[in-house]
Amino acid sequence: MKKHFVILTAALSLGGIAATAADIKSAEDLKDARSKASYGLGVQAGNTWKNRGADVDWDAYIRGLKDASGGSAPLLTDAQIREAMTQFQKDTQARYQAKLEEDGSKNKVASEKYLADNKAKEGVQSTASGLQYKVVKMGDGAKPTATDKVTVHYTGTLADGKKFDSSVDRGQPATFPLNGVIKGWTEGLQLMPTGSKFQFFIPPDLAYGLNAPASIGPNQVLIFDVELISIEAAQPPQPVTSDIIKVPSQEELAKGAKIEVIKAEDAKKLADQEKAKK
Repeated sequence: MKKHFVILTAALSLGGIAATAADIKSAEDLKDARSKASYGLGVQAGNTWKNRGADVDWDAYIRGLKDASGGSAPLLTDAQIREAMTQFQKDTQARYQAKLEEDGSKNKVASEKYLADNKAKEGVQSTASGLQYKVVKMGDGAKPTATDKVTVHYTGTLADGKKFDSSVDRGQPATFPLNGVIKGWTEGLQLMPTGSKFQFFIPPDLAYGLNAPASIGPNQVLIFDVELISIEAAQPPQPVTSDIIKVPSQEELAKGAKIEVIKAEDAKKLADQEKAKK
């Protein structure tokens, strides 16, 4: 399915470059599914490059698309393109890292102020790690451990109120192992009896820190409204058993002995019998 989708999107993007951007002045100029989908692909590509901090020369970009799709000879050799792409990637990565650290520094200051102010609000409690939480509804079920699997409904927002994720909006609870998520969730949900609803205020170092998705941004406080629906206890590790291959000696092989495969359960019985004899 993915392969077909890639082929389709490539065909749409190449097929949509015949018309110039100057011909499209408003949504009314996107008259059919082909032009609308091609425009959507352009929006996706633009957002991707923007999020990476890339300084793309769009005139050259479009010329490259037209030459490649129309079968024209490229203006540059393969070696020239490789050399330019290597330098472009280095420049883009440096620009992205600088922007990440700049935004991360500003967001860290804002996050610290938010948490300091929030800590003083009525009903807000704090843990030793810096996690803040507020009990909205206290349930009476069991609390999960870090190795349990939990099923929850949640909505995540930033300090400015921007919503970035919500299982409630999708209409489907999320199920995951508690030790496979951000630290703030692993710690916070262990405070919740099943059936509870809590609000968590998670510091950046217990969330994504600098390595946050673009939809969140670096060093952001994350605010989650969480309902713990159910717990599935972790399964105890099963004993590892394996068959035993019994290889006769050279002398035994000469006498006609064969290599035997002894099942694990049979090997245990034989071991038990040997113990009984002794």
